[in-house]
Amino acid sequence: MSTAAAIPPGIATVPAVTATPSDEEIRVYGHSNLLYWWPVWALGFLFAFLTYLDGHVMAVVPSGTQVEQGQVLAGHDGQPRDVLVAPPGQAVSVPSPRDGNPTPKLMVAASNNYGVVFIAAILLSVIVTNFIFRGLLSVLVVAGLAVAILIVALAGWWDDVLGWLGGLDVRINAGGYLAVAVPLFLLWCFSTFVYDRYVYLIVGRGQVRIRSDIGGGEVVVDTGGLLLTKERDDLFRHWLFGLGSGDLEVKTGGPSNLDFELYNVLFIGTKLARIQDLLREKEVTQQAVATA
Repeated sequence: MSTAAAIPPGIATVPAVTATPSDEEIRVYGHSNLLYWWPVWALGFLFAFLTYLDGHVMAVVPSGTQVEQGQVLAGHDGQPRDVLVAPPGQAVSVPSPRDGNPTPKLMVAASNNYGVVFIAAILLSVIVTNFIFRGLLSVLVVAGLAVAILIVALAGWWDDVLGWLGGLDVRINAGGYLAVAVPLFLLWCFSTFVYDRYVYLIVGRGQVRIRSDIGGGEVVVDTGGLLLTKERDDLFRHWLFGLGSGDLEVKTGGPSNLDFELYNVLFIGTKLARIQDLLREKEVTQQAVATA
C-alpha cells in the first residue's frame, strides 16, 4: 500500500525538468552546397584504392596498334604471350618522359564499372546541389528514377543504352581518381569546418546570438521572440546526401526583426529538440519564480 505526500495549500508546483548547465549554448551552423559533394571524394578514394588492388596497367598506344595473341618471343622462356604491335614508324607512348622507360605504369582497373559509377556520382551531385525537390515531389522523383532503372535492367536494355551512347566505356586510372578526390576533400573540409562556421545561430538561456552573413556583425536578441521553422525535406539533398540535414528559417521579431535561413543544417532534428527543451525550461523557471 502506497501513500502520496500531501502538498500544503498555497504552494505552487513546478513540472520537473532535466537539469541543464546554466551556461549551456546550442550552436547551429548552416552549410554551403559543397557539403553534399562528399560521395564524390569518398568514391574517388575508394576507387583509387580498388584500382591499385586490381593490378592492371594501361598502355597508351598509337591508333592502328594490333594485338597478336599466343606469340613466342625470344628471351622470354618460350611461353606464348600476347603482344602489342604498333604500326610502322609509330611507337608506344612513354608514361614518364624523365626515365624514358616505355613500360606501362598507369594503374587502371580491368572493369569500367568504377569509372561509370564515379561519373554518375558527379552528375548526381550536380543535380542534388542545383535542383530542389521538396516534400512529396522529392519522393516521386526518387521513386520514378528507381522504377525506370529497374525496368531497363529487367528488360536487358542497358547494353543497348550504353551502345546508343557510343559504347560508353569510362576508365580512369588511379591517379585520375586522386586528382579529383584530394583537392575536393580539402575544399570540403575547409568549407564544412572553417568557412561555414561564420554564419551561425547560438541559443542560450536568455539570449540568441546570430550572424546571418559572412563578414557581418553579430546580433544579440532575446529568446522571447525567437521563431524557428524547419523547411520541408528534400529527399535527395537532405537524406540521401545530407544524412539528415535540413533548412531552417529563423525569425527573431522584436526591434531587430531578423528573418533569414540557415541552409543544410546537420542533425537539424536533434538540435531543434534541444533548443525547444532549453526554451521550455526557461519558461518553466520564469513561471516558478513568478509564483514563488
